[in-house]
Amino acid sequence: MLLAVGALVVVGTPGAGAQAAGAEQAIRARRARSNAAIAKHDTVGFSEILTPDVVSVTSASAKNVGRALVVKSMADRYRDKPDIIYTRTPDAITVFAPWGMASERGRWVGRWTDPDGKVELGGSYFAKWRLIKGEWFVEGETYVPDHCTGGAFCRTVP
Repeated sequence: MLLAVGALVVVGTPGAGAQAAGAEQAIRARRARSNAAIAKHDTVGFSEILTPDVVSVTSASAKNVGRALVVKSMADRYRDKPDIIYTRTPDAITVFAPWGMASERGRWVGRWTDPDGKVELGGSYFAKWRLIKGEWFVEGETYVPDHCTGGAFCRTVP
């Protein structure tokens, strides 16, 4: 049976719709807490949604494997750009409850001030979530830029 509810697609058995709706709410809540942690430059709070072996591909195509490297990369950004903030806004979360997996697609934006002015970089992202011991964690994320406004940063090809 395939049940579609808005942007949520559930494959499964009786009760799977409610289970997936609860999973979607849990994932959205964890994403919101991660965004709040980033806004406060809280690397511990930011890291709470990541699996130990998370894989992240940044907008500049840097690949970080493992929570420690992803957190270090974010901490480096906080140090280099004291006013930096990133926000990820989910457009769709699809839950495959039988395997305890979900996908998240959405839009992201980063803002900071460089010596030559304000910068805004953003685009689309995809995240893979896993249910581990009753909690949802990001196992992988990929960020793709589609706009950049501001200073020299936007004219630099990574």
